[in-house]
Amino acid sequence: MSYNPDFVQYIIDQTSDAGAIATRKMMGDYCLYYDGIIIGLICDNCLYIKPTETTKTLLREVILRPPYDGAKDYFYITDADSMDYLTEIIRTTMANLPSIKSKKK
Repeated sequence: MSYNPDFVQYIIDQTSDAGAIATRKMMGDYCLYYDGIIIGLICDNCLYIKPTETTKTLLREVILRPPYDGAKDYFYITDADSMDYLTEIIRTTMANLPSIKSKKK
């Protein structure tokens, strides 16, 4: 797997209106986090977002595919050039994902 650091920064910039998006390099690619929850991946210079039914209704093109071998299907985002579009996708996805459950001590 490979990535271009410029593409990673481009996705961060494009999603900046959605809130505090953080990235973390993992296994040669990047995970996208929003408020501590993984919402997507950047693999081989492609953007993938966790699938939710509500997000599916927003997508211009619905493509489900795994970001890497052995992974679950994610939405493959073919149009990462619209900041407003990505912001809406990120916010909608976050609103429809379960929050992190705190571990009992």
